[in-house]
Amino acid sequence: MSQQDSREQSLAKAFVSLADTLVDDYDVIELLTRLVDHSVELLDADAGGIMLADPHGQLRVVAASSEDAELTELMQLQSDQGPCLDCFRQAAPVTVPDLAREASRWPVFAAAAMRRPLFRAVHAVPLRLRGEAVGALNLWHRQPSSMPATLLTLGQALADVATIGILQERAIRRTEVLNEQLQGALTSRVVIEQAKGVLAQHSGASMDRSFDMLRRYARSNRQRLAEVARELTDRTISPDAVLGAAASSD
Repeated sequence: MSQQDSREQSLAKAFVSLADTLVDDYDVIELLTRLVDHSVELLDADAGGIMLADPHGQLRVVAASSEDAELTELMQLQSDQGPCLDCFRQAAPVTVPDLAREASRWPVFAAAAMRRPLFRAVHAVPLRLRGEAVGALNLWHRQPSSMPATLLTLGQALADVATIGILQERAIRRTEVLNEQLQGALTSRVVIEQAKGVLAQHSGASMDRSFDMLRRYARSNRQRLAEVARELTDRTISPDAVLGAAASSD
């Protein structure tokens, strides 16, 4: 088997492996770890790492193929500069064939990296969708090294597949939160209707008037309407207390 055939088979396995994670209950960390492993193997790197933005937009190291790679990623975060941060901020690839020649570009990071020269070159591609970056895939080399455009394109393709998985996982989380909020709203509405009935029966007022009294009591006590309704139905507060507050605000 030729080297080209071997690479093509490895590439096919990589995409199948990444696609296998795009199912229910998949582990996003496992997805990113696979991405790092496949990228190091297919793109002739010595090590790799992934930074991912948290909900506040702050980058975090979420996967690394070695302790050296993780340490180098952390050096960038601590200095708030480096090729991988630029890649994320610009949502574009950053290639550095020789870090020693880029001291003026990232002086703090370069100084830290050169004190312990773990790697001499890095090539970073963004994890992005429609121009927006959610992280960066960083490929490290122990010796100065350029990366052919074909391999850089391949690295971006691998990163794009992983990005779909990450965004799917975030969308699932958002959907779950939305469903919880919707269920909470429906549950609250049932309790409010019950509280309106309690007030209407106790005072002889209409349901609309009872609702208005609930709202007035909630506002005057700086409480949520659903909270007041729940307290009324479980007798934590009495109907007379609500009626009294409503009368005093008229």
